[in-house]
Amino acid sequence: MIITPAAIIAGRHLYISPGFRDSATVSVQVESSSSGYSQKPLMASPDRVPGEDYDYEALPPEYSLGRNMLAGALAGIAEHSVMYPVDLLKTRMQVLNPSAGGLYTGLSNAVTTISRIEGWRTLWRGVSSVIVGAGPAHAVYFGTYEIVKEVAGGNIGSGHHPFAAGLSGACATISSDALMNPFDVIKQRMQVHGSTHRTMIQCARSVYRTEGLRAFYVSYPTTLCMTIPFTATQFIAYESISKVMNPSKAYDPFTHCIAGGLAGAVAAAITTPLDVIKTVLQTRGLAEDSEARSARGLFNAAGIIKRQYGWSGFLRGMRPRIIATMPSTAICWTSYEMAKAYFKRQGVSESPLS
Repeated sequence: MIITPAAIIAGRHLYISPGFRDSATVSVQVESSSSGYSQKPLMASPDRVPGEDYDYEALPPEYSLGRNMLAGALAGIAEHSVMYPVDLLKTRMQVLNPSAGGLYTGLSNAVTTISRIEGWRTLWRGVSSVIVGAGPAHAVYFGTYEIVKEVAGGNIGSGHHPFAAGLSGACATISSDALMNPFDVIKQRMQVHGSTHRTMIQCARSVYRTEGLRAFYVSYPTTLCMTIPFTATQFIAYESISKVMNPSKAYDPFTHCIAGGLAGAVAAAITTPLDVIKTVLQTRGLAEDSEARSARGLFNAAGIIKRQYGWSGFLRGMRPRIIATMPSTAICWTSYEMAKAYFKRQGVSESPLS
C-alpha cells in the first residue's frame, strides 16, 4: 500500500509498547549477545524478508510520527493553495439565489466576470484561512491515518487491506475536520460575491460577534457526512489503483499523481450533494435568499435546495468540484509521498515523535 509506516527486519521480535495507542510507537526487541534484548522505537511493521533492502514503502526504522505529520501538513498546504481559485468558483456556483453580480453561466464566464469586475486577486480571497488551517489539519489527518491503519492491521504482510484503509481514512477525517471546520467557514464567507470581509481575523470576529461560536460548527455534522465517505472512497481507490499501477511499491511520482487524481474525482462526484448542503449552511450569514439565511441543519438545508431547484440543485458546482479535486488530490498525494521519500534520504530522528 502507498501510505504505510516503516517495516521491521524479519527475525526481530515486534513489541507493542503499553503507550502505543497514544504515541503510535512500537518497539523492536533486538537480540544482543551482551545484554539480551534492547528496545528501539519504531513505526508500523509489515513482515520483511531477511536481508531484503528497504524499498520506498518500507520507511527506515525510527521514522517518526512527527515527520509523517509534517509531510501531511506540507501536502495539505500545497493541495489547497494551488487549486484555490477553482474552489472559489465552486462556492459561488453553489450559493442559492445570489445577487445579479454573482450569477454565472459557466466556469469560463465566472472567471472572466470576476476578473473583469472584481479583479483577479478576488480569486484568491480567503486563501489565508486555508493556509493557516490546512497545515495543522492535514498533519492530524495523516498522523491519525497512520496510527489507525497500524491498529486495524493494514500493515500486516503485503496483501491488500481495503477495510483498514477505509477505516483509517474515516477516523483521520473526523479528527482533522474538527480542527478545519471553522477555517472552512471563514474561507467560504470570504469567497461569496459581495462579501465585505477582507482578512481572516476580521471575518472570524464578525461571524463570532453576530452569530456566535455555533456558526463555526453548524455545518460540522454535514461536513462529516460528506468527508467520511469521500475520504474512505478516496483512500480505497488510491491504494487499489496504486496496487495495480505500482505493484512493486517503488517510489513513483507518476503513479501517485494519477492514482490520487482518479481517486479524488470519483469521491468528489459521489459527495457533491452533501457539499452543496455544506455551502448553504456555511454561507447562510451572507445569503441573499431568505430561506438560506434561516437554514438550521443538514435536512433543513436539503429541503430548501429541493424546493427551490429540485434534485438537480444537489449537483450544483459538480464540475468545478471535480476539476478542483482531481489535481488537488493528485498534488496532495504526490507531495506527501515526495516528502516521505525526502525524509528517508535525509535520515530519521531517534525520537519517534520528534
